Amino acid sequence: MIRDPAEAALSNRLKQEREARGWSLAELAERSGVSKAMISRVERDEASPTAALLGRLSAAFGLTLSQLFARAEAGGRLARKAQQPAWQDPDTGFRRRSLSPPDPAGLELVWGELPPGAEIAYPAAALAFMATHQAVLLEGTLEIVLAGQPFRLAPGDCLHYGPPAETIYRNPGATPARYIVALLRAA
Repeated sequence: MIRDPAEAALSNRLKQEREARGWSLAELAERSGVSKAMISRVERDEASPTAALLGRLSAAFGLTLSQLFARAEAGGRLARKAQQPAWQDPDTGFRRRSLSPPDPAGLELVWGELPPGAEIAYPAAALAFMATHQAVLLEGTLEIVLAGQPFRLAPGDCLHYGPPAETIYRNPGATPARYIVALLRAA
């Protein structure tokens, strides 16, 4: 059952990334920590992947989520809002949109919206190939936990991430937390 053309493109892209590397479902499952059954369901567009699951899969491929989404969508120099790859986590309601067009230098801008009370955890491997990573909160309240250390952001605050570590995004507020993340991929 195909829910949405963007989800179908993402499902197809995940399968293409796996096949381009010559990996079986079992090999991707071992590299990502995601079960073969779940990967198969996502590739067949029978299940909506969560942010955590996509983080594990993109890390196994050595890609950021933005790169994975950009590969699923056609891109150019100008990324108009209507064409920016967008996605919503079926578990938490978290929404993300890749703001920037593909950049050969590896710079990416991502817009995120985390609903009140929602939390998303990313493994350190999902950030292992970043040269630098920063987040600026636009609206609401956002707590980012880096390697167990919490940082509470208010609108206008910007957090620079340290070495790759498990990262948790948490919205302890009563309104959505809207933020932008800037990522620079290591060469």
